[in-house]
Amino acid sequence: MSAPNIETIVSLSKRRGFVYPASDIYGGLGSSWDYGPLGVELANNIKKSWWNWSVYERDDIEGLDSSIILNRNVWKYSGHETTFSDPLVDCRDCKARLRQDKLDQDASGKFICSNCGSTNLTEPRPFNLMFRTTIGAVSADDDPSALAYLRPETAQGIFINFKNVLDTSRRKLPFGIAQIGKAFRNEVTPGNFIFRTREFEQMEIEYFVRPEEVQQLHQEWLDAYVAWIKALGISEANLKLYEQSAQELAHYSERTVDILYRYFPERSDEEKQWDELMGIANRTDYDLRVHSKKPEDAEGKRINPDSTEDLSYFDPQTNERFYPYIIEPSIGVNRTLLAIMMDAYTEKTTEKGETRVILKLTPEMAPIKAAVLPLAKNKPEIVEMAKRIKKDLQPSMRAVYDDTGGIGKLYARQDEIGTPFCVTVDHESLEDNSVTVRHRDTWEQERVSTDQLKTYLADRL
Repeated sequence: MSAPNIETIVSLSKRRGFVYPASDIYGGLGSSWDYGPLGVELANNIKKSWWNWSVYERDDIEGLDSSIILNRNVWKYSGHETTFSDPLVDCRDCKARLRQDKLDQDASGKFICSNCGSTNLTEPRPFNLMFRTTIGAVSADDDPSALAYLRPETAQGIFINFKNVLDTSRRKLPFGIAQIGKAFRNEVTPGNFIFRTREFEQMEIEYFVRPEEVQQLHQEWLDAYVAWIKALGISEANLKLYEQSAQELAHYSERTVDILYRYFPERSDEEKQWDELMGIANRTDYDLRVHSKKPEDAEGKRINPDSTEDLSYFDPQTNERFYPYIIEPSIGVNRTLLAIMMDAYTEKTTEKGETRVILKLTPEMAPIKAAVLPLAKNKPEIVEMAKRIKKDLQPSMRAVYDDTGGIGKLYARQDEIGTPFCVTVDHESLEDNSVTVRHRDTWEQERVSTDQLKTYLADRL
C-alpha cells in the first residue's frame, strides 16, 4: 500500500514535523516550505545515500559545490537568457495565468483553462523562469551591468569548472562531477506540495565521456538509477520510464529518459497519475563548446568571445583533442522525499478495530532509528536507565527518548514517523538488565540484553 494522494502526506508532514508551510505565521508564501525536525533528517539521509552511492562507492566521480550566483555570461552562453522559459497564457474569463503546455485541449484543439474551463485564452508568450537580482550596494534595478540571476540549475556550475577539476584531479575519461545544491525557478504554476516549488534542491552528476561511448554509458546510468531508487524503498510498481520525443527534447539533448513516479494515484486517467521524478539526458558536447573560447560559427566568428578558457579534452592515448559528450542524471531531493514518503505510507488495523498509520521507511531513510521509552515515567530508576540507554545508542545512530504519553500512544507515534525499533524499559529491566525491542512493521516484540542492544540494532539497521 502507498498513500492514496499527496494530501495524505501533507497532513502527516505537518502533524509530525516533516514539512511545514513557510512563513506560516504571516499567512505563508505560495509554494514555499520549511523542513521540520524529521524532514531535515529524511532529506539529509537521502543526500547522504546519494553521495555515498555516486561518489564514495565509485572511483570515477569527484565532488563540487559551486556558487549560487554566477557571472551573467554563464546564463547568456548556456542559452538560459533566451530559451529558459514556459509558454504563458491568460484566461480572459477568470483572469488565471496558466502554462499552456500543461493544459488540456477540446475536440477542436483549443486549449482549456484548468481553472474555469473556458477556451477564451490569450496567445502564448514566453515567460523566463530565472529569478533576477542585482549585484552591488548602489546598483540600480535597471542597470544591465548589475544584473545577475539565482541559478535555475546546478549543472552550469559544473561545466564552467570542468577544466579546474580536470587539472587538479588528473582524471581521465570517462569521469563525472557530482553536486548537491539549491536551485531557483520562478515557476508560473507551482503546487502539489513539495512536488513543484520555486526553491528546490538538486542532486546532479555531469558525466564526461567520449562520443562513441555515450549511448552505452547513458543506458548504464539509467539502469543504475532505477536500482538505486528502488533501494530507497520505492516500489517498482510505482516507477516507469518515459522516452522523450524529438519534439520534447531540450535544444542540447540527443536523448533524454525520464524516470516517472505515480505521484497522483487518485486520478482516474492512468496516464495522468505519473510525473517526473528525475531525468537522464545525453547533452552531447553542447555545454563545453558554448563555454569555450575557441569554437566558431559558420561565418568563422567565435561563438563565445567572453570566455577565457578552452574546455576541450586532450586524450594522451590517441593524441586527439575534442569536447567530451555529457551524460546528466538529475534528481531532486524534494521529489525524492515525497516519493519515499508516499511509497512508505501504510495503514494497519489493530485488534480493537483502530486504524494506525505506519511509515515503512527503510532503516537507512528513517529519521530516527530507535526510540527509547520508559514504561513508567514516575519511577526514577526506569527513567534513569532509559536515558542512559538512549545516550549510549546516540553516537552510532539517531535515537530519541520519549515519555510524553502511555506506551500505546508512544508506539503509535513512532510507527507514524517511521522509527524501525522501539526500546521499552520496564520494571523487569531493573532486575535482568534486558529491554523489550518492538519491530515497527510486524509489531513483534523481543527481549534483548542491554549489553547486546547496540549490536542487535546495528545488525538490523
